[in-house]
Amino acid sequence: MYNPPNVATSSDFPVPDRMKAWVLGDPDRLHLADKPVPVPARAEVLVRIDAVAICATDLEIIHSGSPAKISGGLPFNRNFTPGHEYMGTVAALGPGVDEFSIGERISVEIHAGCGQCKRCRQGMYTSCLNYGEPEKGHRANGFTTDGGFAEYAVNHINTLARVPDTMSDAEATLVVTAGTSMYGLTELGGLVAGESVVVIGPGPIGLLAVAVAKALGASPVILTGTRDRRLAIGHELGADRVINVAKENPVDVVRQLTGGIGADYVVECAGTEATVNEAIHMTNRGGKICLAAFPHDPVTMDLAHVVKNNIYVYGIRGEGRSATRRAMALMAEKRFDATKIHTHTFPLADLPTALRYARERVDDAIKVVVTTRDAAALRSAAE
Repeated sequence: MYNPPNVATSSDFPVPDRMKAWVLGDPDRLHLADKPVPVPARAEVLVRIDAVAICATDLEIIHSGSPAKISGGLPFNRNFTPGHEYMGTVAALGPGVDEFSIGERISVEIHAGCGQCKRCRQGMYTSCLNYGEPEKGHRANGFTTDGGFAEYAVNHINTLARVPDTMSDAEATLVVTAGTSMYGLTELGGLVAGESVVVIGPGPIGLLAVAVAKALGASPVILTGTRDRRLAIGHELGADRVINVAKENPVDVVRQLTGGIGADYVVECAGTEATVNEAIHMTNRGGKICLAAFPHDPVTMDLAHVVKNNIYVYGIRGEGRSATRRAMALMAEKRFDATKIHTHTFPLADLPTALRYARERVDDAIKVVVTTRDAAALRSAAE
């Protein structure tokens, strides 16, 4: 039985010595493996993973390796376990940890910065200058260190947020998505109530950006996209106006809705050349554009328009400045219903099917969640 030195455990939450985890081999090749349960160090806890959501970035990592880096290289055939949007139960405490108790339900952020570089000291640990160097204290679970497609993972205490009893496991996996939207709008964007927000792209981050913006008092909140069903969900989450770009010109409509001046904020969640330029031309003078998607190819943009109109453009990667805790507070207070984007659930043993649903958008899948509660099925899948 699991009993590392200087690690606090409890008989109420027995932990095995070994666990099942999905491991990345060649591109697009995952296999279920037997791995030792990791051991938390100082300021870390062991998390029993109860549920994990699939992110588009997971699909990118599994297919192309980027943006994950393991020991300075791509993650293929390095015994690496992807997955980063997970929640679970504290199962063991590293040396000296008393901020959390064994048995508490928690959700996690992805990034734990080194804590010593300039960016970390500013609270911008997703931009840690020692990114990918675990020997300096940096962790990005599912990117540079093992992630959540497993039964257990180690997390730094700074990445944990308590989950209220009123919140389901599946909903708690969505806190990182909401926190990413929160980070872009408030911590970096400085959004205040009464300002106008446009969200381009009704994917998970875009839909929860609508919800967060509305909960924070933005007005109007406008969502653009091509899928009517997703636009309808955006309306339910608080969008004052939705625009199907196949039927209406989004720049013209946004300008009409804002008295001809354009929006104060545009959150670009599609990552195409066309949508980046739409963002530029629907933002007002002195407004802000948050780039929240990873374009697959270089983008040609109307930079002259950006400069002449004093438009501020910034990118985000992940959640930063404890934005997930603020997102958790909004969700716990039922300021919006994040579960509207949760469309499918699978057991962790059936992760390949869950990934296919997410990748191919089967049944218009938006957020696919996998659960680890069925240990018998997980072990059967490994045989």
